[in-house]
Amino acid sequence: MLETFDAHSLVFALAGIAALGGALLPRLIGRAPVSPPMVFLALGFAVFALPLGLGDVDPIARGTFTEYLTEVAVIVSLMGAGLKLDRPLGWCTWQPTVRLLAVTMPLTILLAALLGWWAVGLAPATALLLGAVLAPTDPVLAADVQVGPPGGKPDAEDDLRFSLTSEAGLNDALAFPFTNAAIAMAVAGTQPQTWLLEWFAIDVGYKLVVGLVGGILVGKLLGLIVFRTRRDYRLATRGDGFVAIAGTFLAYGLTEVVGGYGFLAVFVAAVVLRRSERQHSYHQTLHDFAEQAEQLLMIAVVVLLGGAVASGILGALTWQAALVGLLVLFVVRPLAAYVGLARSTVPQPERAAIAFFGIRGVGSLYYLAYALNAADFPREERLWALVAFTIVVSIVVHGATAKLVTDRLDSLRERRAPAEVG
Repeated sequence: MLETFDAHSLVFALAGIAALGGALLPRLIGRAPVSPPMVFLALGFAVFALPLGLGDVDPIARGTFTEYLTEVAVIVSLMGAGLKLDRPLGWCTWQPTVRLLAVTMPLTILLAALLGWWAVGLAPATALLLGAVLAPTDPVLAADVQVGPPGGKPDAEDDLRFSLTSEAGLNDALAFPFTNAAIAMAVAGTQPQTWLLEWFAIDVGYKLVVGLVGGILVGKLLGLIVFRTRRDYRLATRGDGFVAIAGTFLAYGLTEVVGGYGFLAVFVAAVVLRRSERQHSYHQTLHDFAEQAEQLLMIAVVVLLGGAVASGILGALTWQAALVGLLVLFVVRPLAAYVGLARSTVPQPERAAIAFFGIRGVGSLYYLAYALNAADFPREERLWALVAFTIVVSIVVHGATAKLVTDRLDSLRERRAPAEVG
């Protein structure tokens, strides 16, 4: 008879249940207005709310662990996102993405920062950090509104799915300069002459260029190794999907070593690799392995987020902070996206859906943990409460509406196609 409750073994059992749920849930849910992240969020909350001896989930006390776990989750998802994209590179094909990155993202950061400063009373550096943290859309939690596997049907890469996938793949990297600006402000003070020039030269110029170049070089190197070496060494003939993870860590690690943005390098490497031997079936193998790894990491992060909610992470949330989170999701993001996509080639229904699905998730958790580990920001408990609240609302609202919206848009597109042909 057990004298003590073995919480350590229970963790393994719960991990097995969660992993099995990751495989079964998409089949069990079907077309219901429920997403797997919603279920895992509820699971995490329920498990950590029970008196099972699992302890509290405190991302502030365990800041380093939080940063590293979310970091791995994001870079694996970036590889998966890049491997999905089949559209050729060019201004016409990638115009919506460029608009979302060049206009929507900076505008979201500005408006979110102003709301944080005005409504929550955050210091300028902390308000800028809030804007940088909440600006990126999420490649991990947006599976229901992303493009399908590589080499799928051409109509599966419509404007909605392509724009959200490519935006999420790139803005997780482009939030770094703004996050680093907030860190520089927190360290050096708000006087711009003490940090602005160095930030612009290094964090905006050097690191973005190195991330882009590093991604291109690693992607081309992977393409050579995988598809074009001697047959005895050609990895594409072996069917080893873990090469996707190897490429992820290689692109990220090498770029970070020389001071570039690894997030950008991983996504660019994946896009470049996808363009090597485009018709080869091995791309599907790489994508499937990256997607499975991404799902496992998503489960871990979302279950722990539910545990953090059960442990009281929302305790520092004020009604003003909650209002800011809601405004960012349902006013700031849609408004900024409409401005960014104004006069674009994206049809109006898809434009509305892109504006609405500004899903927040693991990337926001990473940037917040990264910044708080790098510098001291006042009111970090309130920051965590606001960001966690925003992500929880995004998981629930966007998860409940994703299938409904995409189904209606697909139906509308099918009805529109014969008229356009005629």
